[in-house]
Amino acid sequence: MSDDFFFSLRHGLHHLCPVARTLSWLHFLPLAILALGIFSLTGCGDKHDPKPTPPRTVRYVVVGSAKTLPVLQSTGDIHAHDETTLSFRTEGRIMTRLVDIGERVAAGQLLATLDTMTVQNQLDSATADYEGAKASAQVAALNVSRMQKLMPTGAIARTQFDSARADWLVASARLKSSEAALRNARESLSWTRLISPKEGVITAVSASAGQVVSAGQSVVTLATGDARDVVFDVAAPDAIASGDKAELQIALLSDPAVNALAVLRDISPQADPLTRTWRVRATLKHPPAAMALGASVTVTLPSTASYQYTIPTSALTRLADKPAVFVIAHQQRAQLRNVVPAGYTASSVIIASGLAPGDRVITAGVSTLQAGERVSVGEAQP
Repeated sequence: MSDDFFFSLRHGLHHLCPVARTLSWLHFLPLAILALGIFSLTGCGDKHDPKPTPPRTVRYVVVGSAKTLPVLQSTGDIHAHDETTLSFRTEGRIMTRLVDIGERVAAGQLLATLDTMTVQNQLDSATADYEGAKASAQVAALNVSRMQKLMPTGAIARTQFDSARADWLVASARLKSSEAALRNARESLSWTRLISPKEGVITAVSASAGQVVSAGQSVVTLATGDARDVVFDVAAPDAIASGDKAELQIALLSDPAVNALAVLRDISPQADPLTRTWRVRATLKHPPAAMALGASVTVTLPSTASYQYTIPTSALTRLADKPAVFVIAHQQRAQLRNVVPAGYTASSVIIASGLAPGDRVITAGVSTLQAGERVSVGEAQP
């Protein structure tokens, strides 16, 4: 405001300068007094003392002592160590399925059958063709035998004997082909019966009576032997040690008191395209009876590394594009400190380094907090 006033005053004096030469200085005295008054008033409005901002009250958590946390804790299922998917070797419509999930079957037991009408027709056709080829081969053999006896008497020419012998060879070849076709037809008929190759338990059923299946399509799954595996998925397969070090703790989900040890069997070489996880199988050591096929279990792989401190995820912020937290330092000021996370859970972050026992980490409002800002200690989170 004062700058505008002096600009206007100077502009006015510039225009009044020719007139001022004809007037006495007493005529300008009231104007000078008015200008000094306005200047003093404008200067008073710019001087004031700001009130200090009160410190912000913050919530915090006290960092406890270091502890060892599991690298992997997942949920899996109990499967048979050896599982066989059984299917028909030919296509057709299922007429009967004689077993269901959970049934124990013996080696050689009939599990399911297909409609045999088409295959039986093929067998009948192959049998008839075989009978015809067999008769033709017998007639051709008799002709060769007769002509061989007539050859010394000169009753037939040599060319007739050679022609008869050629017919016999052709008939013999056709007989062999018919025999092979008949064996194939009989084998195809046997393919309409699904037989259990070993003793075991049916763990899955994929087709029912009346369903049309193709050759090789799964019908039932047979678990053989008494060995058991635990199957689960992991997001980071590198966290599981290979070889004898990969010993997992297995506990029944419905009753954690029922537990056992498992040894790593294999890890899928590639991730599932939908879940982006890797399938892991581990063989149970002396599994208890409660860990039956299909039971849900928890899998824990302990870590040799000492992951240290757990804090709420709301405390995490960034400093120079690196993870950081605010710590209440001396004189109740917020200190921004870089940390190294070791892992995450649904509600917390595991800090490997950057904190010490007893540090007070601010857990709320870190997005608007400034480094060095004075804070007031509020409620401490458990």
